[in-house]
Amino acid sequence: MRFLTRRLVMPNDLNYAHSLFGGRLLQWIDEEAAIYAICQLETNCLVTKHIGEISFESPALQGDIVEFGLATKGVGRTSISVSCLVRNKATKKTICLADDIVFVKVDPETRLPAPHGKTMELLAQQTAEEIGKLNIGV
Repeated sequence: MRFLTRRLVMPNDLNYAHSLFGGRLLQWIDEEAAIYAICQLETNCLVTKHIGEISFESPALQGDIVEFGLATKGVGRTSISVSCLVRNKATKKTICLADDIVFVKVDPETRLPAPHGKTMELLAQQTAEEIGKLNIGV
């Protein structure tokens, strides 16, 4: 799982118990997973079809930095299934796991499902090439 993005928990993200509001986190998860799926399938004509089991494990507090780990679970003819793990950047403690988020490619005009032409093998190759092009000094 690659941890690709981070967010800072701000005061307006908190619930009555002064921890990160679950609805805000779900909004972030849907957005981050959609961006990931868009990059994987190289199209922005996607819709969220399904979000499966969501497990909240620990709270995030004001000032915490949360990071989003994303991985492709599977690829269908018109869909991609993504897993998202949200954890505390400093402690690495799991905050939430959304294990089955499904996006479907749609035709921009008809809004009907459309084939995306990707396979798990092709996505793995694409990711390896992308990582190889990163300018990361170790």
